[in-house]
Amino acid sequence: MARFVLETVIAAPVAEVFAASLDPELHVRSMAAHGETMVEAPAGGAFTEGSTVTWRARHFGIPFRLRSRVFDIDAPRGFRDRQIAGPFASFLHEHTFAEHPQGTLMRDVVTFRSPFGPLGRLVDRVIMRAHLERVIAERNRTLVAELTRSAGPEPQTSTPDTP
Repeated sequence: MARFVLETVIAAPVAEVFAASLDPELHVRSMAAHGETMVEAPAGGAFTEGSTVTWRARHFGIPFRLRSRVFDIDAPRGFRDRQIAGPFASFLHEHTFAEHPQGTLMRDVVTFRSPFGPLGRLVDRVIMRAHLERVIAERNRTLVAELTRSAGPEPQTSTPDTP
């Protein structure tokens, strides 16, 4: 399994960053460069425990559909989402939020595995990990901009726990 961690400091209160991270419309705005849309929106218009959503996007010129479920919501400390149908053999995104002297430390831990065994592991190592880091960093820049009304700092990438 491939894994990476992104940490972003946002000059906003933890509860506000947490709530924004559960806003599917903000997610769509953050993925505009990939033409991402919601094919199936969560009931009630916001992510809650057990919500599912189906996304459609284009990456590497290829159209993809990914259905995920939000779970383990622990306001305002974190939540997780997992692919339940889509292009990955496995995909888990853990979101955590903690107080920071400058506002909120938001940490994204993404663990994933592409299909096709050894070929998929090679793709993960050579292409997919860097691509997914860029995509999550784009999302984080949008959160920073919307919550602070400025360009904000670049997300900081830590060393992954696994190759």
